[in-house]
Amino acid sequence: LAIYKHINDPACRMYLGRQLYEELNHSDSFIYIIDSLNLDSETVYNAYKDIPTIKEKDDFVVSLTKHIMDNDFDPEKDPAGLIDDLIGYYVILEGIMFYSGFSMMLGLKNQNKMVGIGEQFDWIRKDEAIHVAFGMDLINTIKREYPHVWSDSIKQNVINNVKKAVELEEKYIDDAVPVVFAGIPNKLYKQYIQYMADFRLARLELDSIYNVENPFPWLSKMSELNKEKNFFETKVTEYAQGVLEWD
Repeated sequence: LAIYKHINDPACRMYLGRQLYEELNHSDSFIYIIDSLNLDSETVYNAYKDIPTIKEKDDFVVSLTKHIMDNDFDPEKDPAGLIDDLIGYYVILEGIMFYSGFSMMLGLKNQNKMVGIGEQFDWIRKDEAIHVAFGMDLINTIKREYPHVWSDSIKQNVINNVKKAVELEEKYIDDAVPVVFAGIPNKLYKQYIQYMADFRLARLELDSIYNVENPFPWLSKMSELNKEKNFFETKVTEYAQGVLEWD
């Protein structure tokens, strides 16, 4: 909603409304997962305050989205501030930080463990991939409309923030996966985050930082299954694997 009030294009505003619906759906799915596993909800909900590596990530993202949360902010006067915040939200949070958690949960699903919860994460990840694709298009459109704003200094700021995001995510991975999780060693989760960071930078037409390969090619293939259903039987009849460019 903070982004919505600063965007004039009707199609973009319609999509942001849909994104809001999807985020609410994700929140309810998350609550359902917590209840299903009989976890202590207060502990989980307060992790962003109580667990240092998660709090650091949260504080960092909040610091990157300060313009759009200011009621007096005017993007016409400060388009650079709007670009900064959109990158903080769509690139840093949704485009990089979400993906270590996705890889851990979908790693379990890939081994036929916690399949039901894995399916929910699968659908959430698909939504988030589209959110990121929309955010990237929005950022690149603003760049074209305000070419003077996309200066060397703002580019360097983006690169610095991406590096910081990866650093914080690697600290979180050390916390969550000290050695191995779902048969996957700690270092591969870190490599995946580095790969995703480079992938996002490329969409912003910026140079790669880490130059690593995707250690989890199976993840995209598993998540981007094209499920075709027989309308009358409503049963899955065909699975065709494919990887979408924006993920």
